Amino acid sequence: MKIGYVNGILLDGTRDMKPQYGKMIITEGSKITDVMDKEMAVEQGLYRECQIVDLNGAYIMPGLINMHTHLPSSGKPARAKKKSDLKKTVRLINSNPLTRKYAFNMCRDNAETELVSGVTTLRTMGGLNDIDSRLRDDIATGKLQGPRILASNSAISVPGGHMAGSLALEATSPSEAASMVRQIAASGVDIIKLMVTGGVLDADELGEPGALKMDPEIIKAACDEAHRLGYKVSAHAESPKGVKESLKNGVDYIEHGAEPDEEMIELFKKTGAAHICTISPTVPYVLGDRKVTGFSEMDQKNCRTVMNGIISCAKACLENGIPVGLGTDSGCSFTTHYDMWRELVYFSHYCGVSRNFALHTATAINSQIAGLDKITGTIEPGKSADMVVTEGNPLNDLEALRGIYMVVARGKLIKDPELDKFDQVDKEIDRVTIDIRKDTELHEALERQLESIPEDENAVRERIDRR
Repeated sequence: MKIGYVNGILLDGTRDMKPQYGKMIITEGSKITDVMDKEMAVEQGLYRECQIVDLNGAYIMPGLINMHTHLPSSGKPARAKKKSDLKKTVRLINSNPLTRKYAFNMCRDNAETELVSGVTTLRTMGGLNDIDSRLRDDIATGKLQGPRILASNSAISVPGGHMAGSLALEATSPSEAASMVRQIAASGVDIIKLMVTGGVLDADELGEPGALKMDPEIIKAACDEAHRLGYKVSAHAESPKGVKESLKNGVDYIEHGAEPDEEMIELFKKTGAAHICTISPTVPYVLGDRKVTGFSEMDQKNCRTVMNGIISCAKACLENGIPVGLGTDSGCSFTTHYDMWRELVYFSHYCGVSRNFALHTATAINSQIAGLDKITGTIEPGKSADMVVTEGNPLNDLEALRGIYMVVARGKLIKDPELDKFDQVDKEIDRVTIDIRKDTELHEALERQLESIPEDENAVRERIDRR
């Protein structure tokens, strides 16, 4: 059946996108077959051939792409757990069919939450066994409802490394790492994930977030084997040393990032690697009320280092023409599967990019980095019918993406999607996000005022400022 979406305002996902009026988007099955003036569609008789969806002046744009998620966790607030607790939980999950089914259903629910919040494609960056790829296949065949998934299944870490024994296998040597790559590849993944450095909660003392955990020889062995098998490799890396060793030894994507220097930027350029910016999980640590979040003072200070590293790495990459994608790291405490819109707000505010570019990054650029740009990321004929509809214009206010009331995933229309939200998260993170938006609005207002001042008056102001 052909479906025609009319009376909407089109934002097509391209870099210089502007609202387009009077367009009709025609889909057939899972594909967009045409985007044309509504009047032309009427003249050619196409209008009569379609089931019409009247958007009543709403904005329609490509579905969002979340480049970094963890489906086994919802993001529901919880105090940080010890690594041993996570290992114990995973052992319990794997102990019998009932708990394994529970884990699968939990991941399924979290994936569906991503979808109904506007994410039509996501990458998993560390999961339980082969659940991610099984879920991907059930969604692709129509057995379940959910977003398109690029699955990594279990990651590879080292003893004492990030997520070791929970969402990651533990490699003790280069040969064992290569063997684990083959094992994970056999489970049907799309990408290999390495846990090269520690994370915020792995640090034993102040100033040690992102310590290098994985030997360069293990990184190289895993990358060499993955590339031999035709897979790209992502690395969790939250320190300068971790990022550099990852790039030197074959990693294709740096997840998170760290304070850059000239050597790091040259390595990015030389390797062609991309940076995946994930500001969302750092915000509740750094700016949240510790009485609410339960994070320690050391966690908060260490996370500030990580947050600054992520932002400075993204800014330096943007300045040097290095691809930067966006992901939420959803599943971390206080980072839910329904808040991709916040990552765009943070990206725009902290990295100094326009709302247009933030939306373009979360759609077209993310699709390019993921290798899906021929499939999704923009609204144009031949692409997958992955679209979201909002009442407000995100080019004026990115929070409009919070109010998605229609999702189209591979042609399937979901009207009035319902979300189960966590009030505690929304209350605390809304407070922070509102402050960020106020800062952004103030900055933009000052910029507009400065632009209106004649050049000679600007010169006078500069002299006054210098004094």
